[in-house]
Amino acid sequence: MRTLAITKRVLKELFRDKRTLALMFLAPILIMWLMNVMFSASSNTNVNISTVNVSQSIERNLEKVDGVSVTPSSMEHARKKLKDNSTDAIIEYNQAKNKYNVTYANTDSGKTALTKQALNAAITKTTISSLANGIQQLQTIVKTTNPTMPISTTKSGNSPTISNHYQYGDADTGFFAKIVPILMGFFVFFFVFLISGMALLKERTSGTLDRLLATPVKRSEIVFGYMLSYGIISIIQSTVIVLATVWLLKVEVVGNVFNVIIINVLLALVALAFGILMSTLANSEFQMMQFIPLVVVPQIFFSGIIPLDSMAHWVQYIGKILPLTYTGDALTQIVMDGKGLASLGGDILALLIFLVVLLWLNIIGLKRYRKV
Repeated sequence: MRTLAITKRVLKELFRDKRTLALMFLAPILIMWLMNVMFSASSNTNVNISTVNVSQSIERNLEKVDGVSVTPSSMEHARKKLKDNSTDAIIEYNQAKNKYNVTYANTDSGKTALTKQALNAAITKTTISSLANGIQQLQTIVKTTNPTMPISTTKSGNSPTISNHYQYGDADTGFFAKIVPILMGFFVFFFVFLISGMALLKERTSGTLDRLLATPVKRSEIVFGYMLSYGIISIIQSTVIVLATVWLLKVEVVGNVFNVIIINVLLALVALAFGILMSTLANSEFQMMQFIPLVVVPQIFFSGIIPLDSMAHWVQYIGKILPLTYTGDALTQIVMDGKGLASLGGDILALLIFLVVLLWLNIIGLKRYRKV
C-alpha cells in the first residue's frame, strides 16, 4: 500500500508539471520531425563548373551529369567566381600539352568528388565518340575506295591528362573539414548556454538573486553585471576551444584565427544571454535541462552541417531565426575562404540583433522576481 501511495503521489506531481509532460511527449515528436525534415531533404549535390578553352563536346557531356551546370568563361572571370564562392571548380584545357588543369574550391568534398567523376566521364565519352567517328571515316574510305580522303591527324586519340589543384585543403580533405567550423561554434554555444543558465539558476534558488532584487539596484544593472562576469569566462572558454580545435585537429584556417575567436566570442555572449533568459523561466535544474532539446538540438540541425540549400525554402527560413546559422556561415567563410570581418557584416549584424533582443528580454524577465 505504501508503494502504491508513493506511486500515486509521484504521478500527481508529474501530471501537475506541464513542462515535464511536454518534454516527455512533445519534445521527442518535435525532434523526430526535425530529423525527418533534415534527412528527407534532397541529397543531390549541385555543382557549378567554369570552363576555360574546353571543347563543346566536353561541356555537353559534363552537363549531362545530374547536378552539374557548366559556364564557359575567361580564366580571370573564373578565378574571381571561385574566390566569391559562385563556382565550385575551374576546368582549363591546355591544348599544347593535351592536359586539363582543374582547380577545386574544395570546401565541400562531395562537390569535389562529383566534379572529378563528371570530368572523367566526359573525357571518356568524348574519347569513345572520337574513336567511333574515326572508325566510321575508315569504313567510308574502304567503301568508297578513295584513299585520298583526308584523315584527322590531331591528338584527339590520345587520352588527356588531368592536373588537380585545390583552393582549400588537399586531395585528402574530407567532409569533416567542412563541419569543423560549425561544430566549433556549436560547442561554444552549448557549454556557455548550459553553464551560464545553471549558474544563475543556482543563485536564484539559493536566494542570492532575491536579496539583490530587494535592493535599489536596477534590473538592467543586474543583467549587465552577470553578462560582464560570465562574459569574461566565456571569452576565455571560446579562445581555448578555438585554439585547441585548430591546433590539436590541425584544421587549416585560410583566414585570420583572431577573426574566428571574435565570432565565437560574439556567439558566446549570445549563448550567455540565452542561458540567463532560460534560467529565469526555469524553477529547478531539472527544468533547465528540459530546455536543451528544445533550444540546443534545433541549432545543430539548422547550423549548416546539413546543407540548407538542399531543403525546401520554408525550411531554410527556420534557420534564419537561430544564431548558430549565422555563426556557422561566418566561421566557414573565415576558415575556408579567408574572408575578413568586413565581408561578414550580415552575419555579425544578425548576432548583434540576437544579443540586444535577448538582453532586453532578460531585463523584462527579471521583473517577475522583483517583490517591490
